[in-house]
Amino acid sequence: MFEVGEYVFYGSTGVCRVAKIKKMAPPGTKADMLYYELEPVYDRGRRVFTPVGNEKVLMRKIVTAKEADELIGKVREIDTLQIPSEKQREETYKKAMRACSCEEWIRIIKTLYLRGKTRQAEGKKITSSDARYLRQAEDHLYGELSIALKIPKDEVEDFITRRVETQ
Repeated sequence: MFEVGEYVFYGSTGVCRVAKIKKMAPPGTKADMLYYELEPVYDRGRRVFTPVGNEKVLMRKIVTAKEADELIGKVREIDTLQIPSEKQREETYKKAMRACSCEEWIRIIKTLYLRGKTRQAEGKKITSSDARYLRQAEDHLYGELSIALKIPKDEVEDFITRRVETQ
């Protein structure tokens, strides 16, 4: 069980702070159930309610500062995604995003960065699908690392780049 004030990563919502844990009766039922009230960190004013013990949507603690530092230290070693065919490209991206893992988001970012460079060299633009998954992966990764490392989200990419270049 998570504690009030703790930061968690919740499904496609991203980083949230546990605001409250309270009993609620879901619509159409008479029984009270224990719910988390989550505040999305990067979507101020929004609230998300999810039952404690919900197994349908992944919810996990965010990485610690130490884990974030170790992850950044091994960015060069993380492989790109292996995409068997163009037909399976989007499904491979979706599967990696659903893993809700910083390492998988790095795989997506690296894959799409290199694919973008190749397409650019061929005189082509990045596809809208690639751009969408790149934005999602960056948003989730930078959002989580921002909280873990206590640096502004818009500075995370430069922070990672500087660290990787000095290795």
